[in-house]
Amino acid sequence: MLLVHPGGPAWSGRDLGAWSIPKGEYVDSEDPLAAARREFEEELGTAPPDRAAAELGEIRQKSGKRVRGWALEGDLDVGQIRSNTFAFEWPPRSGKLIEIPEVDRAEWFDLPTAREKINPGQVPLLDRLEQLLGNSAG
Repeated sequence: MLLVHPGGPAWSGRDLGAWSIPKGEYVDSEDPLAAARREFEEELGTAPPDRAAAELGEIRQKSGKRVRGWALEGDLDVGQIRSNTFAFEWPPRSGKLIEIPEVDRAEWFDLPTAREKINPGQVPLLDRLEQLLGNSAG
């Protein structure tokens, strides 16, 4: 399971529960899978594999953010990622902006480890992936 860790000083000391699937915002008129592929490339600096993707559905995180996930088989050298950057206020409420990467690292995890690392609201996506893999194995 490929997960990404958010960049910036607010996330630098966090690990368990801080990781996520590559994701981003999209508008209702945009094709969700096309948006997911675009966000993958923005966050990791490389296009996702040009393969069929199995939809894992949508979840709502504790923050209220809706996340839609897909699974596809691929291989990525996580040491070569190059994330986009954005302006971030730091320290909080200081009015000072710093430029930070959206993602500071990516790693491959087995499903049990991914369950520990991922944002708790995204665990149902791992459950659906596990079910999908179980169904395809039998």
